Amino acid sequence: MLQASLNGTRSADAHRALPITPYDLAQDARAVYDLGVRSVHVHPRCGAGLETIDPHYVGDAVAAIRSAVPSMEIGVPSCRWVQPCPRQRLEMVAAWGRLGHAKPAVIAVNVHESGWLDICAQACELGIGLELGVWTPGDAVKLRLAGLPPGVVRVVAEVTVADPVVAVAEADRILRALGPMDVPVLLHGEDASTWSVLEHAASLGLGCRIGLEDVLTRPDGSPATCNADLVQHALWILSRGGRRGGGVGYSRSTTRWLIGTTLTAKLAALR
Repeated sequence: MLQASLNGTRSADAHRALPITPYDLAQDARAVYDLGVRSVHVHPRCGAGLETIDPHYVGDAVAAIRSAVPSMEIGVPSCRWVQPCPRQRLEMVAAWGRLGHAKPAVIAVNVHESGWLDICAQACELGIGLELGVWTPGDAVKLRLAGLPPGVVRVVAEVTVADPVVAVAEADRILRALGPMDVPVLLHGEDASTWSVLEHAASLGLGCRIGLEDVLTRPDGSPATCNADLVQHALWILSRGGRRGGGVGYSRSTTRWLIGTTLTAKLAALR
């Protein structure tokens, strides 16, 4: 599985192609869908461009994406950093139940957050699937001891270590601490460690994700143009079983493949 993380916590000026508005999120979701992605993780924004879990803005973002790509799985985080109060965060998530067609399919909940089990129970009651985030081996142990609550669709191992080599070792520590899971595990890094961890996930046969939330550069360090650009490079790595290949650059055949998929994505965006 390859998931696209379209915007994350980055500010609007972090990248010229970072999708902020519901329309832009929908356009990017359509572009990555045309490349084969079937799940997106998005951080809705208010009119001022700030992250929010307010049902009004969550509904706007989800409705726009669902209108553009009806079969896309749409995930939204519960965002402790947006609403630190567990009770108020729970109330806002509960209000998502009134969104109907604009309700997210999945909510991302980090197990280190206060009140995470309450959020899980509320989401399950609303028919929203759970994507449980573990950031450290300690988080993984905590989840293993607590057991998977009802409604979990996947566990996401998020490696926040910057150094690419250390990040891969940390990923292995998290995975060992998790132990066998009854649901799929998705593994990803961020910024400098993103591509190394993605390659490692692919080599292990685990799910992975890519997008402007996680990284702004291609595997060779050059600036990415958009989310579809990053997805194309991730798909190439996945097609090689986690091997980047070609040193810091790409072979001629790889370049032709990337150009072809770029043109496909651009044409799809114009439709």
